[in-house]
Amino acid sequence: MLEAIQNIDFYILDFLQTMARSPFWDKFFAFFTTLGDPVMFICYAAILLVIKETRKDGIMVSCGLLAGLALGNGLIKHLVNRARPCWIRPEVPLLIKNPTDSSFPSGHTLSVTIFAIILIHNHPKLAYGLIPAALLLAYSRMYLYVHFPSDVLAGLLLGTGIGIATCFLSPKVEKKWKERAKKI
Repeated sequence: MLEAIQNIDFYILDFLQTMARSPFWDKFFAFFTTLGDPVMFICYAAILLVIKETRKDGIMVSCGLLAGLALGNGLIKHLVNRARPCWIRPEVPLLIKNPTDSSFPSGHTLSVTIFAIILIHNHPKLAYGLIPAALLLAYSRMYLYVHFPSDVLAGLLLGTGIGIATCFLSPKVEKKWKERAKKI
């Protein structure tokens, strides 16, 4: 079963490498993927936390990203320990630095999905920009040959679950927090 999934993954990646590559997209995706680096999401969350009007968003995004880091990068990546496509086929030239951690799930995709779900939940009009940006970032990971399509799909699914859970739990935690503050 896993071999069949990997064969499908390589079929899609090989298609992207032969049919979708161009000098313009090479530069675009090599740059665009850096916007989804985990350090960048820490910066985005910090900006939201600093601005009074977006502090609640910043708290929610920070909590969601921490959950994604713990579950996706801390637990699942180590349990699955899947080699990246660029490690299995090193003959494919990389346009970015070769990642050193495991492939499954895609951390970039996980983070951008959590970020987008939470902000779209709180500000629905942001969907027009965040959904295309999230999909482009997810696609960039395959285009750049550092993730399999199934890694990206897992990042999308896990990120959606964590994002929705954060949105669902946040009002409950806020209510408890306010009740506690009244008692003090």
